[in-house]
Amino acid sequence: MIETLASSGCHGGRQSFHAHRSAVTGTMMRFGLFVPPQPGPRPVLWCLAGLTCNEETFAMKAGAQRLAADLGLVLVMPDTSPRGEGVADDAGYDLGQGAGFWLDATEAPWAAHYRTASWLLGELPGVVAQLAPVDLERQSIMGHSMGGHGALTLALKHRRRFRSVSAFAPIVAPGAVPWGQKALGAYLGDDAEAWAAHDACALIADGRRVDEILVDQGMADQFLEEQLQPERLEAACARAGITLRLRRRPGYDHGYWFIQSFIDDHIQFHAERLA
Repeated sequence: MIETLASSGCHGGRQSFHAHRSAVTGTMMRFGLFVPPQPGPRPVLWCLAGLTCNEETFAMKAGAQRLAADLGLVLVMPDTSPRGEGVADDAGYDLGQGAGFWLDATEAPWAAHYRTASWLLGELPGVVAQLAPVDLERQSIMGHSMGGHGALTLALKHRRRFRSVSAFAPIVAPGAVPWGQKALGAYLGDDAEAWAAHDACALIADGRRVDEILVDQGMADQFLEEQLQPERLEAACARAGITLRLRRRPGYDHGYWFIQSFIDDHIQFHAERLA
């Protein structure tokens, strides 16, 4: 059963929020959904949020709906982790609830519920299809920060599924930075191969490919040097022959004012490849 939590008209289409009982995570899972005014079936753009965010964050702050309505894109905005009573959590903001890292955990206590990759890839498309006229043969993916990490890794591992990928300020090499080391160690244990399967730079080095990646990175981002390190993705793509449009933006930080400033470029980028 799918519960509608809220629904409002938006740019001629409809922005809504929903919850469903997930067989994958064993919890109620929430997601946001924007359906444009055009009749379906419509292509789908998955929008993955970052640490501490939920299904409302991108929907309310990014300003993506206006152009998505004009171009006829369905936007899906999943929550960033399982939540609720009995779901493991951590005192830190960068692990546990709100920090699922778009992967399936294998280590206790996380493995019981933290299966956000399988939820997004296997279960959620069918749920969305019950609510919106979607064309699941045309899907693309984008994300911010932790969500950028998820977008990159999922696109690299599922090239035939996602026609395009983009990111704002993504974590590109989680195995090399504190955010990723903490999360991957907790969720996946000490297995270096398991970590590499969720690291965009490692996946590229291992031969995974996409045709093109669009990345915007604010140069006043407080996490740039310690956590993001886009030069690692730049080097990996150069070695692999992947076209990377890495746009360094002076004066912009890690927040949603930055995303609002360039979201139209990303929506247009995906619309062209989903046509």
